Amino acid sequence: MKKDFFRLGERDTNIKREVLAGLTTFVTMAYVLALQPSAIAGFGPDAGITDINGVFISKSALLVMCALISGLVTILMGLYANLPLALSCGMGTNFMLGGMVQAGAVSFGWVMALLLCSGCLFVLITVLGLRKVIVEMLPKNMKIATATAVGFFVSYLGFKNTGLATFEGGSLALGDLTQTTVLLALITFVITAVLTAYKVRGAILIGILVGTVIGIPMGVTVWPGSLVALPDMGEIGNVVFAYDFKSIFANIPSALVMIFVLFTGDFFATFSALTAVSVQTGWADEDGNLPNIEKPFLVDAVGTLTGSATGNTTITTFIESTIGVEAGGRTGISALVTGVMFLLCIFFSPLFLMIPTCVTGVALLFVGFSMMSSFTAIDFSDFKNAFGPLVLIIFTTFTGDIAAGICLGILADVFIKVCTGKAKEIHWVMYVLCIPLILYFIV
Repeated sequence: MKKDFFRLGERDTNIKREVLAGLTTFVTMAYVLALQPSAIAGFGPDAGITDINGVFISKSALLVMCALISGLVTILMGLYANLPLALSCGMGTNFMLGGMVQAGAVSFGWVMALLLCSGCLFVLITVLGLRKVIVEMLPKNMKIATATAVGFFVSYLGFKNTGLATFEGGSLALGDLTQTTVLLALITFVITAVLTAYKVRGAILIGILVGTVIGIPMGVTVWPGSLVALPDMGEIGNVVFAYDFKSIFANIPSALVMIFVLFTGDFFATFSALTAVSVQTGWADEDGNLPNIEKPFLVDAVGTLTGSATGNTTITTFIESTIGVEAGGRTGISALVTGVMFLLCIFFSPLFLMIPTCVTGVALLFVGFSMMSSFTAIDFSDFKNAFGPLVLIIFTTFTGDIAAGICLGILADVFIKVCTGKAKEIHWVMYVLCIPLILYFIV
């Protein structure tokens, strides 16, 4: 492919720099492959989970499809948008949806059907050019609070799965540090913390790898029979086109709320990543947006669509892409390299599946922390603007119900502003949205 296709000279870069940037991005986000299977099928030694429809969802199939779609969609981003951005299963929504499947509340097909609807909505919004309306619809504080609340939820899962904290009998207590798995989690936590403090790129992934290796002599890590394996097409068949539309029509109000939650999460995660990259590179226009921003938005939307058809939760642009940009990535070549690395991982699934639960749980703590850090950006100077975010964060954190927390947060934000004479500050779409949110609790 010709060099000028990627505009290397115009963007003052070269192939060597792009390759290194692509590898850097992959290293910083490859932890997704270790977390995604457990997010959906549960932590522990089990090979998978059987949902309420009796369909067996294997961790191996989830990992293989995550690597496949992450690779293909990231390559599409490089070729179509010519941007150094990488995509994969977004953290947060995968644990929320996976938790519902594991609890037997919904089927795996129900989750995939909702993601299909969310992806279709994303494509429609992008094609019609309604991005600005969506950006203006939700108040800034509510956008920040949503990410913060999900961060608390992910951290809760981290403490639970590592054993560093126990949640029994309705009480919270420190875990038993004499247990081998808890001790390994603590060691992994310290290692990852030191690497993060020194700003080592790929600190989370390195922490996972080191913790897994240390777990071998401790008897926690189970060495696989083979380091390389071909995908099991029988298991993959259970996650491909596994839509369960019947369950959606059985409870439309709940489905509408979840579609809204999934769409906004994907939309603003992508918007945040694109904004960060545009600032980093100096490509931002007079409105602070990335030129031709519709292209990466469309790739992201297509990613969620294809992801739902292949057993993946929301495929979104990763903020870790900024690490690759910092390393010099300026073109789609960087994305191509990252995508190819994901594709190679399809054949190394046993390596990722051997990682102990207590080690992947530590990664959740650091992912949750990175999401919670946005809490400081919430403006608490005006209670009318802070009340909604406060309700959203508190209810999500202490109930573990993200959907209910977001619903209550939005309703609280609208309610307090209407009661204090700020009704005109609320976007009209928010008033319409309140209808299904109220029905969510009634029905």
